[in-house]
Amino acid sequence: MSVEQVSPSTGMPVVTTLAAAATYYSVAPGVRLNVRSGPGTGYPIVKVLPEGARVAIHCQTPGTRVTGPYGTTTIWDNIASGQYISDAYVNTGSDGYIRPRCS
Repeated sequence: MSVEQVSPSTGMPVVTTLAAAATYYSVAPGVRLNVRSGPGTGYPIVKVLPEGARVAIHCQTPGTRVTGPYGTTTIWDNIASGQYISDAYVNTGSDGYIRPRCS
């Protein structure tokens, strides 16, 4: 998504990308993380994140309980359309929700 503004000095359009302001969170070190099509281990794997991956979390939703390096949780992070990862593998600095609930 972008927002078009006009530069006061040149009068030319200036495009600001809102995605650049997104916060990225680290996946647990040494982990190749399964990305699933829904918020649970019963959903198909759509891809695998490589070690050292960082993700932007769009929204969060409850799902299957998972235990990982950052505790046990039912919170699943939506990282793209139809792509979910367990919050137990993401270093958000919180045991609770940090983003809005997915609708």
